[in-house]
Amino acid sequence: MHPKTQQILEVFEEINKIPRRSKHEEQISTWLQEWSRSRGFETKTDSLNNVLIKVPATAGYENSTTFILQGHMDMVCEKCKDSGHDFSRDPIRCICDGDWMRGDGTSIGADDGIALALGLVLAEAGEKGEIGHPPLELLFTVDEETGLTGARGLETGFFEGKILLNLDSEDEGIFIIGCAGGQNSLITLPVEWEEFDFKKEDLFRFFRLSVEGLEGGHSGVEINKQRANGIQLLFLALTELRKKLGTENIRLVLMNGGSVHNAIPSTAEAFVVLHREKREKAEKTVSNLRHAFKAEYAKTDPGLILNLEEINREIIFEVAEDKIRREEVPCIRFFSPETEEKLEKLILGLPHGVYRMSDNIQGLVETSNNLATVRTVENEVMIVSSQRSSNNLRLDEISKKVEAVAKLAGAWVEYEPKYPAWEPDLKSELLLKCKQVYTETFGKEPEVEVIHAGLECGIIGSAHEGMEMISFGPTIKDAHSPSEKIFIPSIEKVWIFLENLFKTYC
Repeated sequence: MHPKTQQILEVFEEINKIPRRSKHEEQISTWLQEWSRSRGFETKTDSLNNVLIKVPATAGYENSTTFILQGHMDMVCEKCKDSGHDFSRDPIRCICDGDWMRGDGTSIGADDGIALALGLVLAEAGEKGEIGHPPLELLFTVDEETGLTGARGLETGFFEGKILLNLDSEDEGIFIIGCAGGQNSLITLPVEWEEFDFKKEDLFRFFRLSVEGLEGGHSGVEINKQRANGIQLLFLALTELRKKLGTENIRLVLMNGGSVHNAIPSTAEAFVVLHREKREKAEKTVSNLRHAFKAEYAKTDPGLILNLEEINREIIFEVAEDKIRREEVPCIRFFSPETEEKLEKLILGLPHGVYRMSDNIQGLVETSNNLATVRTVENEVMIVSSQRSSNNLRLDEISKKVEAVAKLAGAWVEYEPKYPAWEPDLKSELLLKCKQVYTETFGKEPEVEVIHAGLECGIIGSAHEGMEMISFGPTIKDAHSPSEKIFIPSIEKVWIFLENLFKTYC
């Protein structure tokens, strides 16, 4: 193993001891500032907790242009069902498994903690004379995963460089020069409730219907892989149960599914009351559906689980922010038949997956939608639908389709601010130099791509004129899922590439 790879992994493990869920980056921001000041680097932050660390040029590079090395502090916090990990306080355990590093039943946060580790080790190596480099600005932003808030809030003058190396890509040997823009639709469906008649308690039992074990994944990277959406599968199962049992024999109490806007939902659950005389028929229906679903998604989601289990009358749930806390809350009501019907039509009517492929770049998803999350709150069901496109007209088109379906079901829609696409520049001097350096270093040409995922480059480039940008990084698989892992040998290649790229600016 390259000695710098070992150092980068050690720093990465230190970073993973610090909670850094999106919108809760205070601790990692403070840690980065303390790390910088303890080593004599100039550092600053802003009201959002973005961090900039200024690293002086090494000898011979004093007159070189300033490079920005950019990544984000936050991570998508996903874990397996049986994991007791608490992302708000527990360190993430990193496990080396051959050439891969993974978590212990959790996402590992290589997206994008590895960018932080690379930048910090590079800064120290320059100070020790182990590597030459131009003036550097290490720009670490907050809340990339849920709103790109940090990049949106960067004030003019916060950084000075005009060449930006974004270290948030996940396939070593591929240079990203463009990305999709996007928008989140926040859908709210009012709920009408009916009180539960406890005199009928001897006739009805409470059950949890769940979909689990799906692959999920990043909605900008894996949306074209036809993976199952847990929310949609759950409602397909609910619809079939209502059809087989009769709507009067199964009533919906609440449902929740998905985790964040940019992850394909890997889990979803519904709590229902079920007539005890229909239990056997319900279990048979679920068994048949389980076999059908597993056959349909055998290749994309081999771990799929559909389960119906009886539970105590006290339903366990409470939604707070983006997190479900499990507490005992007595159930005294369920959805009215009208609300159930509206919700069913809404969920099954919303588009999910690829909407259109690019006409100009073969294999590139141009436009998509991710039916991302569903939450039952006091008197509403709240749904997040995330649209992406590299074409502004198509982004509006898919967003309007989502809005139309929602309004037909009696819901209303609010939009979060759009984030812009990053338009590719195939004639960029930075791109040409990076291609040349990579080819000379590794004996093969890198691939150059535009991606469907969103990157902070789109926002930074649109708000700061004259930026030259490129995105790359070590290989990460299954980001935004408990299966996330990073390919250790690819870290060495990124380090060597950066070292040789900087030499061309001496």
